[in-house]
Amino acid sequence: MLNIEIDEGSGFCFGVTTAIRKAEEELASREPLACLGDIVHNGRECDRLRERGLKTIDHETFRHLKNTRVLLRAHGEPPSTYALAKRNNITLIDATCPVVLNLQRRIKKVYDEKENPQIVIYGKHGHAEVLGLVGQTNGEAIVVSDIEEIDKIDLTRNTYLFSQTTKPLEGFQALIDYLRTHIQPPAEFHYFDTICRSVSNRLPGVQAFARRHDVVLFVCGLKSSNGRVLFEACQQVNPNTHLVDDPAMLRPEWFATAESVGICGATSTPKWLMERCAEQVRAFELSGKG
Repeated sequence: MLNIEIDEGSGFCFGVTTAIRKAEEELASREPLACLGDIVHNGRECDRLRERGLKTIDHETFRHLKNTRVLLRAHGEPPSTYALAKRNNITLIDATCPVVLNLQRRIKKVYDEKENPQIVIYGKHGHAEVLGLVGQTNGEAIVVSDIEEIDKIDLTRNTYLFSQTTKPLEGFQALIDYLRTHIQPPAEFHYFDTICRSVSNRLPGVQAFARRHDVVLFVCGLKSSNGRVLFEACQQVNPNTHLVDDPAMLRPEWFATAESVGICGATSTPKWLMERCAEQVRAFELSGKG
């Protein structure tokens, strides 16, 4: 019989778990509830909550709302969102992850208290969390996605480097090493390690998990930045790793010669979705297709 294992270390992080719990609690009241952006970068989980009454809206729609309730997801929002809500009598259910909230405060403190600071954020362009971080600086922070964008930084200015909470440590360290050696005195360089360890520590664990199996299913939403990083890490150690966001994507030929299948996921992947994938693999086996 095929051995199928679901990784115990995979699944929602604390911030996502809290946001979804808040949404479920608010939906239980049966009053209208909208979420500003996808509550989690996983389409199947968003569908589940939509069926329970959660409406996803964008920022353009948000600007025209009044006298209603809106959930802020774990990624966080810029100060402008809070100001608009106050003007339009919108009740915010704030599910911003505490780690993200702390990072926002640290960036704002540097921006407010330092003289002409050059704030650099290592992050994904356009990501919801990054937009919230840049908002703490009135849009002045510089975003770099990797070392290839280092030319955006003025090496003659005092520079303060932060990171999106879910970026890989290796890329952050590369930026630190470069700026340490290339900053031009009297300019100073300071960095703040703001990467969430509950996310970054998953990488070695998920790689060890991937090594143990003939075939690995990495289950996550196709828009998940964290998921992409972890999937690529799995693929490095096990080329038979497949990225899927729904059991319907599974193909029986993937398991034809396998004796063990590992199923893991991102911080935005619900356990129930990994379990559905396990059920599909078992169905292939029982039908003789696996």
